[in-house]
Amino acid sequence: MENTKKIAIPSILLILLWTYTGFDKIIHWETSRKAFHNQTFPAELAEVLAYTVPTVELLIALLLLFSVSRWWGYLSSILLLTVFTTYVGLIWVGAFPRVPCNCAGILESLGWAEHLMLNLLMLAIGVYGLHQNQMKKPKEYTSGFQDIKF
Repeated sequence: MENTKKIAIPSILLILLWTYTGFDKIIHWETSRKAFHNQTFPAELAEVLAYTVPTVELLIALLLLFSVSRWWGYLSSILLLTVFTTYVGLIWVGAFPRVPCNCAGILESLGWAEHLMLNLLMLAIGVYGLHQNQMKKPKEYTSGFQDIKF
């Protein structure tokens, strides 16, 4: 039971993060879309990201929800959080001519240093969750195929 809690807590925290941010972008669609267009990306990429980011966030939450796909959810979380953390870090150090943000809800009220720390914390939770989930790597879910001779 204790091992289950170790696996469940990181996934629950990440599910809450991705569900909150994904749904916030959908609920406040026009604001979110405009915020993507305020980024330093070309307009075409901003439009694609406006649809893709909330969809990916919600898909990651779904991956984390089920034990069979949790490993992929952690891996996806780590990847997306690495991208977001790098972007926030670049904004924080002044790498962009203007300060864009497409943060969800209460995350908008954070300063860049706090946002960076939150992202790093969530990234650490994802790494911890993936490490705890190593006993359930995807290859174990296909272990029944080992008996099939080709």
